[in-house]
Amino acid sequence: NAEYMGLYLHRMTEVSKEPEHTEQKKKKTFRVTTFRGIELDKLLEMKMEELVKLFRSRHRRRFSRGLPPKYSRFINKLKKAKKELQPGEKPKVVKTHYRNCIIVPDMVQSVVGVYNGKKFTDVEIKPEMIGHYLGEFAITYKPISHGKPGQGSTHGSKFVALKCTCLLYTSPSPRDGLLSRMPSSACKKKKKKKKKK
Repeated sequence: NAEYMGLYLHRMTEVSKEPEHTEQKKKKTFRVTTFRGIELDKLLEMKMEELVKLFRSRHRRRFSRGLPPKYSRFINKLKKAKKELQPGEKPKVVKTHYRNCIIVPDMVQSVVGVYNGKKFTDVEIKPEMIGHYLGEFAITYKPISHGKPGQGSTHGSKFVALKCTCLLYTSPSPRDGLLSRMPSSACKKKKKKKKKK
C-alpha cells in the first residue's frame, strides 16, 4: 500500500506540472515579417548587391543601371529622422516627390510624405512594402462613386415631369371659352365688360 501511495503521489505531481508547461507555451508570439523568406533583421545586415538579387527583374535592372545620388540622400534623411526620434513617437515626416523610389529595408518604420500631384500624403513604411514603389501608396486621383444621372443626360430624362408647386396664370386663347385659368378677379372684370355691351 505504501508503494502504491508513493506511485499515486508521484503521478499527481507530474499531472500538476504539465499545465505549467502548457501555460509557458501560450505566451503571445509576435508575427515575424519576412521578405522572400528572410527576416527583416537579416535584410538590414545584407549588402545592397545581395539584396538586389531578391528583387524582381524590373527592380534588379534599375539597380544595375545605377541610382542617382538623390535617392541615397533621401534614404540618409530617413535614417537621420529615425535616429532623432524619442521613444514612443513616430519619426518626423520626410517629404519627397520621388514616387518611383523603390522601398528598401533601411526605409522601414519611417514616415514619408509622398507627393501625389496636389499634396503630400503621409505613408508609414512597413516591412510588407519592401520591393514596391513609394507612388503605389499615394493615390493620385480621388475615387468617385456615381450617383443618379442628371436631367438631360439621356433622351428619356427629358420627359420626366418636373416637380413644381406654383400655378401659372395665362390668358385664355380666343378659341378657349373657359376662364378657369385666370384668377378670380380677372374673371369678374371680363363678365362685367360683357354685360355692358
